[in-house]
Amino acid sequence: MSLTDLLSPSDIAAALRDCQAPDSFSPKKFFQISGMSKKSSSQLKEIFRILDNDQSGFIEEDELKYFLQRFECGARVLTSSETKTFLAAADHDGDGKIGAEEFQEMVQA
Repeated sequence: MSLTDLLSPSDIAAALRDCQAPDSFSPKKFFQISGMSKKSSSQLKEIFRILDNDQSGFIEEDELKYFLQRFECGARVLTSSETKTFLAAADHDGDGKIGAEEFQEMVQA
């Protein structure tokens, strides 16, 4: 399964266009524009699984850097400050990584 099986390619493209400039990425806005915020819990679990590049069950800081590239291979890498802000916003238990439930809570909040 790929992200385009769950999200519209045009919505993904619009979300990526919105955050092309360095330090312009907002997780909340990205989730809304891409259509992720409208997905069911089971669909979000599948999206999380796809984004969890090493299949560890968590999205770690080094994976977050390449978050946009999981949607389109030519997309930019998140800046260090964007990555840290994204992680801090989702990592509710403070373990330095985002679990599936934390991801789902962030997307649906």
